[in-house]
Amino acid sequence: MHWWVIWLIAAIVLAVAEVLTTTLALGLVAAAAGVTAISAALGLPLPVQVAVFAAASAAGLGLVWPVARRHVRQAPLLRTGAAALVGKPGLVLEEVSAHGGRVRIGGEEWSARPYDEDLVIPAGTKVDVMKIDGATALVYPRE
Repeated sequence: MHWWVIWLIAAIVLAVAEVLTTTLALGLVAAAAGVTAISAALGLPLPVQVAVFAAASAAGLGLVWPVARRHVRQAPLLRTGAAALVGKPGLVLEEVSAHGGRVRIGGEEWSARPYDEDLVIPAGTKVDVMKIDGATALVYPRE
C-alpha cells in the first residue's frame, strides 16, 4: 500500500474524531496528515513525510489553535434584541413586586418583576435591568 493512502486514512480518521469531540486540535492534526498525504503522493521519502507531519502539526497547534481558542471564547461584541437591554437603566411606571409591574426601558414599556423576589419597588424609582425572562424584565433598584 502507498504511504499517501495511509496518511489520507489517518487524516480522515482524525477528522471524524474532531467532529465527534469538537476540540479543534484533532482537526489541525488531520490537516497536517492531509498535507503529509500530498507530500507522500509527490514521492518524498518516509523520513521527510514524518518531518512534514511534525512541522505541520506543530505549526497548526502552535500558531492556529491559540488564536482560534481565543476567538471561540470571546464574547460577542454586539448584543441584540432583549439581551441588549441587560444593564440598561429603567424607570418604574407601576409598582414592581413579585406579582408584576411596569417599567420604561429605553422608551419602551415592559412588564417587570424584581430581581430579588422579596423587594417591592415603588413607582418613580430608577432601576437597572438585571435579566430578561421572556417578555419580563427583572429589575433591581439603583443605589
